[in-house]
Amino acid sequence: MLFTIAAVAVMGATLFGSTYTQTQIAGQSLDSSKLDVNVMDQIRNMGGLQLVMPQAFAETDCGALEQTGRNVVEFNLTGVSVELPIMGGKTYNAMTFSEQVPGPTLRVTQGDVVKMTLTIPDDEVTGHGNDMHASQMSASNFESVNPGETSQYCYIAESAGVFKYHCSGVKLIGMDQHVLSGMYGIAIVDPVNGYKKLMVEKTKVNPAGKVSLDRQFYDADALEFQLQYNQLYLTPEGNYDAGAMFKHHNTATVVNGMQFGYVPNMAHNLLVNGDVKKNIFVAQPWNGLEHKQYQSQLLFVENDQHVRLFIENQGDEPVFFHIVGEILDRVVQGNRVQSAATETWLLGGSQGMIVDLVFDEPGAYAAVNHDYAAIYTGAATVFVAGDPFGLNPVLVEKGVIQAPVASYAYALGNPSDAVPPMGANSIAHPALNIHGLMTDEVASEMQASGDYVALWEVIPVVAEILTS
Repeated sequence: MLFTIAAVAVMGATLFGSTYTQTQIAGQSLDSSKLDVNVMDQIRNMGGLQLVMPQAFAETDCGALEQTGRNVVEFNLTGVSVELPIMGGKTYNAMTFSEQVPGPTLRVTQGDVVKMTLTIPDDEVTGHGNDMHASQMSASNFESVNPGETSQYCYIAESAGVFKYHCSGVKLIGMDQHVLSGMYGIAIVDPVNGYKKLMVEKTKVNPAGKVSLDRQFYDADALEFQLQYNQLYLTPEGNYDAGAMFKHHNTATVVNGMQFGYVPNMAHNLLVNGDVKKNIFVAQPWNGLEHKQYQSQLLFVENDQHVRLFIENQGDEPVFFHIVGEILDRVVQGNRVQSAATETWLLGGSQGMIVDLVFDEPGAYAAVNHDYAAIYTGAATVFVAGDPFGLNPVLVEKGVIQAPVASYAYALGNPSDAVPPMGANSIAHPALNIHGLMTDEVASEMQASGDYVALWEVIPVVAEILTS
């Protein structure tokens, strides 16, 4: 006797509300004579099929996952509301992961187990959750944690790429307020076999004047940066404005939490113009030593160097990512190449990508969200490649550096919040300075570690050297 798959599906639909149709399953059959007798008895007794698929669901029990032999990475966060500065000398009421915006970056290798722990202090004003987009698990794990409590879950980072994490909306009505007030970050999941070499298409001319392709290959190792785009919707008092959000009337566009956080500061004014008060950029809102970790910083790279950018759109406005004067040599999403040699790439809300490129010529290059309103409200980030201002001779003569350098990062470092944790294919930055939208307590801990440069202390020394 034959049970057709169609007949089985009808029984299953009766029990479980299946949406399978005759056209989807026609033409297949199942020979019941080859089935175990006990299985057939169970089918008769229940009047259909019972779907039992325990292996179809991801294992999330921390104890079980820790015994699998996989590498386990612990990721500990706190949910804290703090007051942080915005452009114009004002402040706003921020919600944060671990007292910084964005939250700490998690970096793991594909196949690692992530043990995520979220703690909410007793005196926090509200509960918070954490939805990690790099996971594949029931959303119930992300539900809000009450003040004074701690929650933990584990998952396997199965897919490589850049993934958002943010305050969850499970059992939390005001998720929009929490996320758009600062509770977001990224998880970078490196491919288990590492990143691929970068191929850049150039051209060459032979003696006869014929132009042909000249493909250049760069090692997979790269100098890396992270850029996270978002918006602020604020009342004049610095509180979240839901009405403005629903109308898409944002107060500011931010990159890694700050408007114009990566433009020149007074030190760059001094180096280039010889005067700390003579700005070299149209907008320099974080331009004084009193700003400490908030003082704007430039991103320094070498020429002919493989640069890798991890980019995430954390907000609800599109990001049209573009670098003025450069081509995006490769765009990767979900560990798959989406484009090569493109000018601009569109990211919708909650979407990330990896951009690989090489800055060929010395110069200043602005990375922007090519929405003019976004540019003018804060989404401008300046990369400086090589020595475009001819500062090497001056810096060597004054004793700031011992010999000419390929990047100003050897003298000033790169901003800490724009640099992700190191991975297997990362090139180490010459130095990192303390920078970012973080509390003074976090900045002080970084300074005490000895791993970072406090530019607000270094700049006066450099200024004295250069003006002597």
